[in-house]
Amino acid sequence: MRVITVLLACMLSFSAVAKQVAETADDVSPLLNGQTIPNVDVVTIDSKQQSLAKFLNNKKTILFFYRGGWCPFCNTQMGQLKQIEGQLSDMGYQLVGVSTDSPADLKKSVTKMDLNYQLLSDFNSTMSQAFGLAFFSSQKVTDRYLAKMGLENPLQKNKAGDARLVLPVPAIYLIDENGLVQFNYVNPNFKVRLDESVLLSAAKAAM
Repeated sequence: MRVITVLLACMLSFSAVAKQVAETADDVSPLLNGQTIPNVDVVTIDSKQQSLAKFLNNKKTILFFYRGGWCPFCNTQMGQLKQIEGQLSDMGYQLVGVSTDSPADLKKSVTKMDLNYQLLSDFNSTMSQAFGLAFFSSQKVTDRYLAKMGLENPLQKNKAGDARLVLPVPAIYLIDENGLVQFNYVNPNFKVRLDESVLLSAAKAAM
């Protein structure tokens, strides 16, 4: 019994352990089903900072991580989620997006795409790191994105000591009122996103 108790305690505390930025997208160690959301602060679209738990406010949540409003695949996904937001809301879920965009750029996305759901700024990649989704981009990608996309996100040093851009592996988390992950979809291939019909099915199954 004592062994089981110790193992359970380790599992519950796992999400609170600071995770390292992965060397590549294939090396991430994302938060898993049954684990609790990490104790991390978030930055709202109005540049206000508060804990993730307080922001979610004990509400069932569909939390999705995307790279930024500069990513065409992300914009397509955001539009698809917009189409099913009403159905998710009817099931009691709030929809929240997280990206490396600054609050100012988040506001541009809201206006451009006429979004009703909330967006959070993970400009420093602290939230994606806490969820085990952050990874170092290659030197080629870092140079290209900084030059062509005009990104100003802070660079971080990988194991080799090279300054690289940190991005999140696109992911979707279905979180219950107690902050437990009931469903997740994480794919290192940023061009492939979860079909909205699958998300709806998962949301219904978790009700």
